[in-house]
Amino acid sequence: MTEARRRRKKNRVTSLDIAHRAGVSQATVSRVLAGSPLVNPETRRRVEQAVRELNYKVDRHASSLRTQRAGTLALLLFEDPTPDDSHINPFFLSMLGSITRACARHGHDLLVSFQQLSDDWHADYEDSMKADGLILLGYGDYLTYRAKLETLVAQGTHFVRWGQVEPGQPGVSIGCDNHAGGRLAGQHLLACGRRQVAFLGDASSRFPEFQARYQGCDAALREAGLGLSPALQADADSTEEAGFKATRELLARGQPFDAIFAASDLIAIGAIHALKEAGLRVPDDVSVVGFDGTAMARLADPPLTTVVQDTSRAGELLVSTLLQLVRDQPVQSVMLPPTLEIRASSMR
Repeated sequence: MTEARRRRKKNRVTSLDIAHRAGVSQATVSRVLAGSPLVNPETRRRVEQAVRELNYKVDRHASSLRTQRAGTLALLLFEDPTPDDSHINPFFLSMLGSITRACARHGHDLLVSFQQLSDDWHADYEDSMKADGLILLGYGDYLTYRAKLETLVAQGTHFVRWGQVEPGQPGVSIGCDNHAGGRLAGQHLLACGRRQVAFLGDASSRFPEFQARYQGCDAALREAGLGLSPALQADADSTEEAGFKATRELLARGQPFDAIFAASDLIAIGAIHALKEAGLRVPDDVSVVGFDGTAMARLADPPLTTVVQDTSRAGELLVSTLLQLVRDQPVQSVMLPPTLEIRASSMR
């Protein structure tokens, strides 16, 4: 060991120094640094202040050897069809930012990669100490994906997913209240004087989030003596191209409609392009409402009315819930309330 390294080691701040500065035991400092909920808020505040004052840095390698934890969470994205090479749904990009910030606040690193559904790659992350737990974003066909979630539960893998919260589902989910979001869209379109509402998106159990949005809108319309007609529903995955094709399919059926509720912003933007190509004006002839609250909704022409999902709160909950699972603390699934952001695509 060089003289410089010996000096650095001698001058390194330890948890004992933190304990002395905060007036607590070394064990209490360890509990605070590990994120234990057993420490009262005032004691936690004193320890955290001492950490900042002494510029204490956690030795991640030593800590992981003691706790058998990596100090890293893995975020696994599902590959979606996109017009560029990202293969990431734009909605998840904003959530990626909030998850990254939440990990930093909790003192964890974040490993980002794509999901591989053909093997046990999910479980390998935790088994090989690459990550303490998994955050799953996106899933494709849920009926197929559910089997993978059941396998993760059986293997004891720590994971939390973003998605529809339903009774009896495998594992823990953080999601938007999609039914409430659909109701917001339906109520808004009724207030705009619309009565023949089309729905774009797969409303089957294969896509439970889209299905809940459909059911919420239908419930709002039924309260007004109306409802969504099967003749005005067209399947579409969450891409602009799918929204464009689904709208052209609707127009070809010859069934009149004066509004479109799209299951995602991407679908809605594709729908607007198709309506314009057919010579229809948005919103004069057809009102359009999307779902997600993506940045591109503001840039659409006209700007898109959309049901907004709280990605900032979602990122924090995904990280904090997963860390509770890793620490064997009780957790539960959570549905976040959506809001409606009204823009020019729906209001005449």
